[in-house]
Amino acid sequence: MDNPTRISLPALLLAAALVCAPSVGFSQQSGSQEQSSHAKQEARHAGHESRNAARDAGHSAKDATSHAYDKTKQGTEHAYDKSKHETEHAYNKTKHGAEKAYHKTKSATKGAFEGGKQGAEEPQHP
Repeated sequence: MDNPTRISLPALLLAAALVCAPSVGFSQQSGSQEQSSHAKQEARHAGHESRNAARDAGHSAKDATSHAYDKTKQGTEHAYDKSKHETEHAYNKTKHGAEKAYHKTKSATKGAFEGGKQGAEEPQHP
């Protein structure tokens, strides 16, 4: 499993370092035009690198969020399907048990009724 934090943190630290680097270059007094031009170019380059690092960090965060969403959705669907299956199974077992109890009760009641009826027809004398 990819860990986007591991990718994003170095990129973020690089971006922070590059943002601070131009301020160090500007704090030094340069005497010549060439050094000033070079410092500006380096500052521009650092700005581009910072922008690219921030963009990479943003893309990594987006990818991680998307991945987490997809996994959560997949897990939720799996749990729903499993619950549905187990509920149907429990319903069928309950239905079968109720039918079995009904038939046993019906048979016992019919037997008791028939026995009572027979006893009424043939009274026993002591």
